[in-house]
Amino acid sequence: MEYLELFFKSIFIDNMVFATFLGMCSYLAVSKKVATAVGLGAAVIFVLLVTVPLNWLLDQYILQPGALGKWLGEDFASYDLSFLSFIMFIATIATMVQLVEIVVEKFSPSLYNSLGIFLPLIAVNCAILGGSLFMQSREIPTIGLATVYGLGSGIGWFLAILAIAAIREKIRYSNVPPALRGLGITFIITGLMAIGFMSFGGMLTGGDEEPKEEKTALIEEQIEENDIKKDIADNTIKVVE
Repeated sequence: MEYLELFFKSIFIDNMVFATFLGMCSYLAVSKKVATAVGLGAAVIFVLLVTVPLNWLLDQYILQPGALGKWLGEDFASYDLSFLSFIMFIATIATMVQLVEIVVEKFSPSLYNSLGIFLPLIAVNCAILGGSLFMQSREIPTIGLATVYGLGSGIGWFLAILAIAAIREKIRYSNVPPALRGLGITFIITGLMAIGFMSFGGMLTGGDEEPKEEKTALIEEQIEENDIKKDIADNTIKVVE
């Protein structure tokens, strides 16, 4: 249940684009065609899926205060390498992006050409770095949850760019006021979509009150039963006397 909850929260509730507005540069620039958006979205999913658990391992066994002592001995327990978090995270992300770029150029030259400069720019996409930093700040306890969080965050970004690309393709045939054509109407649609995604905020929070109320009622009933038993015991003692 914990994995499923984190997965849906990272897609809908904590969406990288609509909740934190990360990765807006490539979101706006590469969302003119659905085919291009699908290619970039798939690359972002892969990079987040790989880099978030890798950076979790780096954070747990190298960067956290005393992490080196877990596997190098007590002599290294006093070392604190947390100041290297940004450098290490970005190095991991850049390595994975370079791998994605090589694969896309090899097997899909047309997609590689359509993505242009924005494919290597995934390395400095704040949504990619934000996934690792959010993982670190939220103190995700296991590598399994970190992997689920990376996958969910990538899928959320993919859905966002795919939706806006599909809408922008249809808008070309719509009568948009001249002052709003281009990025103007795109920003308006993005805001409306963000409001729609905010409605998912209560998806995983409902039903919390009833168990608490039932537990409170059960405790009160137990207290009343104990009081009744105590009164009966007192009356019995008096009768014996």
